[in-house]
Amino acid sequence: MILTLTIFLPLIFGILVFGVKKERVELQKWIALTGSALTFGLSLFLFTQYSSQASFQFEHLALHNWLGQTFDTAYRVALDGFSMPLFLLTGFLFPLTIIGSWNDINHNNREYLFLMLMLETGVLGVFAATDLFLFYLFWEAMLIPMYFIIGLWGGKSRIYAATKYFIYTLSGSLLMLIGIIYIGYLGAGENAGVFTTDYQKLLELNLPLDQQLWLFWIFGISFFIKVPLFPVHTWLPDAHTEAPTAGSVILAGVLLKMGTYALIRFNLTLFPLASHEFSMLIAILSIIGIIYGALLALVQTDIKRLVAYSSVSHLGFVVLGLFAFTTEALQGAILQMVNHGLSTGLLFMLIGMIYSRRHTRFISEFGGIKKTMPVFTSIFLITTLASVGLPGLNGFVGEFLILSGSFKSLNYGSYAYAILASLGVVLSVVYMLPMIQKVFHGKITNDANRTLKDLNPRELMVSVAFVFFMVWIGVAPGGFLNISEHASEQLLERLSKSHMQSSMATFNPN
Repeated sequence: MILTLTIFLPLIFGILVFGVKKERVELQKWIALTGSALTFGLSLFLFTQYSSQASFQFEHLALHNWLGQTFDTAYRVALDGFSMPLFLLTGFLFPLTIIGSWNDINHNNREYLFLMLMLETGVLGVFAATDLFLFYLFWEAMLIPMYFIIGLWGGKSRIYAATKYFIYTLSGSLLMLIGIIYIGYLGAGENAGVFTTDYQKLLELNLPLDQQLWLFWIFGISFFIKVPLFPVHTWLPDAHTEAPTAGSVILAGVLLKMGTYALIRFNLTLFPLASHEFSMLIAILSIIGIIYGALLALVQTDIKRLVAYSSVSHLGFVVLGLFAFTTEALQGAILQMVNHGLSTGLLFMLIGMIYSRRHTRFISEFGGIKKTMPVFTSIFLITTLASVGLPGLNGFVGEFLILSGSFKSLNYGSYAYAILASLGVVLSVVYMLPMIQKVFHGKITNDANRTLKDLNPRELMVSVAFVFFMVWIGVAPGGFLNISEHASEQLLERLSKSHMQSSMATFNPN
């Protein structure tokens, strides 16, 4: 029950926000912050109680035969080594995002806070659902608040960005729904003829390659859009650029990870043969995304858009690690999901802070602001170094494990994949450090930058919380890697076993 309470607590507090008079904005904010903070407390409690040597934990089953006796659909939630880190990351990010953007919204605050809390429930539900029908409901529920957050409180081109985001994501989701219905009927053959969306029952399916091939893509397209993977990435820079600060932080911090998480949960686990079959293609697309995203970031004049394209590059590393099928790469990919949420999430938060002071994000409008904002400059630099993978900070650990695992991957069969991907690390330095130089160093040539105020206590508290975990993971990543170790080993064993059985059947068809 505690897992279900954690999932729905933000929504409960979101409803409470609506019970407050519209003009009492401060009270609405405190209610929202209380709900998200309590949610983080519960998610942290679950994290401390989680056993790294077990599979699904904190299971809760309700609404049995949700759609009637002929459908084995139910409210099923649980956490394992893949979902637990992302569940905790979600709980961590939302209260900090609310605090960090405390004064950013100046109209319809009640509706905005309700949508933020509704979004948190949707994301937590995605990471916890162990029923495909429930997973789909949470996945779609998450889409609605983000659409309105971008469309109502975003920048000048917010309607275009929100519509593009909605069309891309919804199109993929409808394909996934077709796949869920199809695999549910396939599961009926193993479930006394009853349509089932119970994930743990579907794990017992041993689908032939021809069925796995098309199911891989009908699920995968939806998840590749969400990541986003090249070439279905074009919605992301617009959404990031036009979203309000809180929307950008949550989008980078956890929403993109829903795609990479779903690739683990469904594509790699339910369709292992197809995953082997298409691993080379996915690796090539990942490397293209890594380099292409970095090159586009290199020519951006808007700081926020630069960081948005860097996300395309960084998430390419995660997908590359997932399909390398080595322990190092898979562990690195899982850790890098968390790392990206922290470092890129804080970058967007910091960009929002400077935007609230200058109302511009163009690099050319700044210069020399380390003289007026030394604390802000220090934190921005630390976060940038974490993003580019400086040893001692969180980004290095994830990228090192991914590149190391990809280098030794028999699945890729060539060192070239790791070598080409490493260009993304080099390019990240090329586009991030010159931006730091232009924005923070040199002479102040724009008078508007001479009176900038440094971080206030509220902004500093939020920033330090991010930096603390970025340093912790960079120095002592073992505690975080241990959480997903058992789940990673089980998945790789499943992938290896399926591939071996398929090879033996091909070799000896009789």
